[in-house]
Amino acid sequence: MPNVATALDPVFLELGPISIHWYGVIIALGAFLGLYVATKEADRLGLKKDIIIDLVVFAIPIAILFARMYYVIFEWERYADSPWWTVFAVWEGGLAIHGALIGAILTMIVFARVKKESFWQLADVTVPGLILAQAIGRWGNFMNQEAHGGPIAESTYQSFHQYLPDFIMNQMTIDGVMYHPTFLYESFWNIVVFVFLLVLRRYNPLRGEILLSYAITYSIGRFFIEGMRTDSLYLFGELRTAQVVSIVLIVASLILIIYRRNSTGTKRYNHVKVPEKKKGNKNKKKKRKKKK
Repeated sequence: MPNVATALDPVFLELGPISIHWYGVIIALGAFLGLYVATKEADRLGLKKDIIIDLVVFAIPIAILFARMYYVIFEWERYADSPWWTVFAVWEGGLAIHGALIGAILTMIVFARVKKESFWQLADVTVPGLILAQAIGRWGNFMNQEAHGGPIAESTYQSFHQYLPDFIMNQMTIDGVMYHPTFLYESFWNIVVFVFLLVLRRYNPLRGEILLSYAITYSIGRFFIEGMRTDSLYLFGELRTAQVVSIVLIVASLILIIYRRNSTGTKRYNHVKVPEKKKGNKNKKKKRKKKK
C-alpha cells in the first residue's frame, strides 16, 4: 500500500472567524454546473425564460433543509446531547440525498402548479443536471473523509485500488486504516447515469420517463454502494434506510412508466403528443353501416 500522506485540509478559506469549507464549495460548484445544464436544455425546448432559475431559487434551500432534517431525524441520538447549533452545522457533512430529493420534488410540484407548467417536463429537464451535481458533490464527502466503505484488504488493494491516484487512497486512510472510497464509486456511477439520461432524451421518450429513469438507475447503484458504507442511516436493526428507499423508488418508477405508457394523449419530451389508441373494428363497422 502507498505511503500515507497528511489528510487534505477540509477548510477552503478562512476569513477571520469565518471558515469556508471545501464541502460547501464543491456542493455549490455541482449546483452551478447542474443549473447550467438544465437552463441550456430549457432554452432549447423553448420554455419560459428563467423558469429553471426561478425554480432553483426555491428548490435549493428547501432541498438542503429537507436533506438536513432527514439526516438529523435518523441520527437523532448523535445530536440529542450535543449543542443545539450542531443541528445546523451542514459544513461538517450530514446531508442525505433522499431528503434533498423529497424537498426538491415537493417544491417542483408546487412551483409547476403556481406557474401553470408541466411538472413532468420540468422534472425531465432538471434531473440530468441534478445527477451531475450529485456526482460532483460526492467529492465534498471526500474532503471530509466521510461516506466511505469498510477497510480494504491487501489483496483487494493489489487487484484494483493500487491503480487509483495516491491522493485518493491517502485521503481514504484514516487512523492508519485504508477504507473503500465509496464516494468515488457513487460519483462514477452518477456520471454513467448522467450520460445515459442525455442519450435517452435524444430518443424523445414520454414525459416523465427521464425523471423515472433517473430514479431507477441512480437507485440501482445506490443500493449496492450503500451496502459497502460504514456511515449508513438505519430504519431499525440492520435495515439500511437508503437501500429500502432505493427499492421503493425502483418499483414505484417502473409502475409509473407502465401506467403512463398505457395512458392516452401523454406528451413526449419534445412536446409531441402520443396518438390516442385506435378504436376497435366494431366501431369502424358501425360507422360504415351509418354511411350506407
